[in-house]
Amino acid sequence: MKRLSWIMFGLLFCGGLLAGSYLNAVAQEAKEEAKPEIIGTSKCKICHRSEKSGNQYGIWEASKHAQAYTALGSDEAKAIAKKKGIADPQKAPECLKCHVTSAFLDEGVKAMDSYSVDEGVGCEACHGPGSAYKTMSVMKNREAAIAAGLQLHGPDFCVKCHNENSPTYKAFNYEEAWKAIAHPVPKED
Repeated sequence: MKRLSWIMFGLLFCGGLLAGSYLNAVAQEAKEEAKPEIIGTSKCKICHRSEKSGNQYGIWEASKHAQAYTALGSDEAKAIAKKKGIADPQKAPECLKCHVTSAFLDEGVKAMDSYSVDEGVGCEACHGPGSAYKTMSVMKNREAAIAAGLQLHGPDFCVKCHNENSPTYKAFNYEEAWKAIAHPVPKED
């Protein structure tokens, strides 16, 4: 009888270890799935292209940020890259980190199929991956959007790229730069 008790204990103990390992793996997978993903400007524009919303998409689309990746394919960018020993600036991590949303964000951030590097420095480079805050119900509540991952930044954030490390650096004046890309949501009457 004692032997049977020890066998039962052993089976239960091993079963508990296996179940615990399985549950840890499931929890880790859920945690990884919960990480916000880049959705791309094509998803942002659904709500942010109307005049009523402030046409943030149109402002971005007309900006140099929207052309940041394309600019790396220019003759000028290729010449600068060649001087630095870089074969293709559109593939070089040291160039992409400031010209492509997915390279700018923390390593390990995944992108959905709706995202393309062609969009350059898109909305999520500054506002964070949008998969968790993209819904209308979340975005209508600023606190909820911020809690879900929406980021709002100032001058200290911009100088991550607009600094002396850039081979085309020009003195950066946040107030002037912000005027060129300001995209506030209009206040409702």
